Amino acid sequence: MDWIPEEWFTALEWLQERETLFVWIGGFSLGILIISAVTVPVIIRRLPSDYFVRKSARDVSDGHPLLRLPFLFIRNFVGGLLVTGGIIMLVTPGQGLLTAVVGLLLMDFPGKRRLEICLIRFGPLNRAINWIRRRDNRPPLELPESSSKNPS
Repeated sequence: MDWIPEEWFTALEWLQERETLFVWIGGFSLGILIISAVTVPVIIRRLPSDYFVRKSARDVSDGHPLLRLPFLFIRNFVGGLLVTGGIIMLVTPGQGLLTAVVGLLLMDFPGKRRLEICLIRFGPLNRAINWIRRRDNRPPLELPESSSKNPS
């Protein structure tokens, strides 16, 4: 095996020493893939078609004050998991971009609305979301008119 560089043996040894880590990463990736395959279509189907053109969305603040904080925490936690899983699925098998965007839709943070509209205008993502909605006989998402102003 003179033709194999010695550095490769070192890299293979390093990978073999961390086999358990790679099994855990693979299991986590598979788990997120399964979770996103179930939750992403449900969330997309439940999204109102005028979600992006409304001036204000119905928020958790409309609910009972004692439930507001726990619900907000759970929603942001699940959204964060989906965003993290989506980013991981950009390099592993899965629907990474779609999962990350749905995670962003769930979360609450400053500038969220502008980011959502910017992402939803991305052609392949918009087509994928509307394809899922069409399968459930839902109308396509309405997008706001693009403005000539610089969004800052």
